[in-house]
Amino acid sequence: MTTSTATMPFPARLRTELKLDPVLLTIVVALLLGGFVILASASITISDNATGNPFFYVQRQLVAAVIGFAAGLFCLFIPMRVWQSLGPLMLLLAFALLCVVLLPGIGYEVNGSRRWVRFGIMNLQVSEPARLCLLLYLAGYVVRQQKALREQFVGFLRPMLVLSLGCALLLAEPDFGAAIVLLATALAVLFVAGARIRDFLLFFSAAVIAMATLALTSPYRMKRLTGFLDPWADPFDSGFQLTQSLIAIGRGEWLGVGLGDSVQKLFYLPEAHTDFVFAVFAEEFGLLGSVVLIVLFLALLWRVFKLAMRAADAERFFEAYLAIGLGTWIGLQAFINVGVNMGMLPTKGLTLPLISYGRSSLIVAMVSIGLLLRIHHELVVDAKPVNRKRRRKS
Repeated sequence: MTTSTATMPFPARLRTELKLDPVLLTIVVALLLGGFVILASASITISDNATGNPFFYVQRQLVAAVIGFAAGLFCLFIPMRVWQSLGPLMLLLAFALLCVVLLPGIGYEVNGSRRWVRFGIMNLQVSEPARLCLLLYLAGYVVRQQKALREQFVGFLRPMLVLSLGCALLLAEPDFGAAIVLLATALAVLFVAGARIRDFLLFFSAAVIAMATLALTSPYRMKRLTGFLDPWADPFDSGFQLTQSLIAIGRGEWLGVGLGDSVQKLFYLPEAHTDFVFAVFAEEFGLLGSVVLIVLFLALLWRVFKLAMRAADAERFFEAYLAIGLGTWIGLQAFINVGVNMGMLPTKGLTLPLISYGRSSLIVAMVSIGLLLRIHHELVVDAKPVNRKRRRKS
């Protein structure tokens, strides 16, 4: 006797119906496991010196990975139509997080920036979940208002006003890097969704002017900018971090000095286990290892954008725009992090996704992977379009 899917017990239905993308999953696991190896090497000295436990940061990152896995698994079993319907709620949650962190006594300040809220056993960097919530809202908006977005300036202006407010709250923390990534990701989604070029260029120009003005009128941002342009002019102050990063990368040469043998991580390179973990990796694994790591990120982006195109072909536009947004976010943040380490971009304080120490970043990255795997699952299991209007029978 054949048992129908509808009458199967719930766990049995999950086991028989769940379809994962093996290529995407393999790339993510490779980056995640490689990240733990890199983090262990980059943080062992500073961990031992600060806490007496050489694996202090690795253990904390492992706890975050477990939480991220559970959160990603939870998201994997929620239909995408539910996420689409929760868009307005996601928007409210994003602004609640961005406002709460600015309140005295609630927001947790580190190095002059109020970016964290104490949440149970860890400090939550609110910009990470807030950006994901805003992206979920934006993907739903462009599906609902596609006609207005393509034909009217107001259709483009509405989401950009919302996102500009989000960026303003991020800058109040201040978190300049997160604001740039959010704005660039949003513009990429709107561009793919069909926003008119003139609207896109108008706002893009205004955003560039505003960001440049903020950078030039802020003393500490100006110091970072000048340190980036000529780090060797002041190698013991504004250019110290970048010069130490460049020394680490240069020492790696072709094949690296070997795992665990980095010299720059021995208190020379600040933030060696967070923002500048790539420099330690390049020192220990050389140009060859760096190319392999970059190729892994490019493979991840290729798989995510391919998933977005498959969703668009199936007329699942919410899923397509969400995948475009998530892929752009991950790719742009990885590009900025590597660019900062190599002296191509000013210091932004952004982690290398799935690699750097950063518990909030890791958890949100794994949630994003869970959403992408859910999109793949629905494309395989249910190939019917969800955005196509039903044609009347002739």
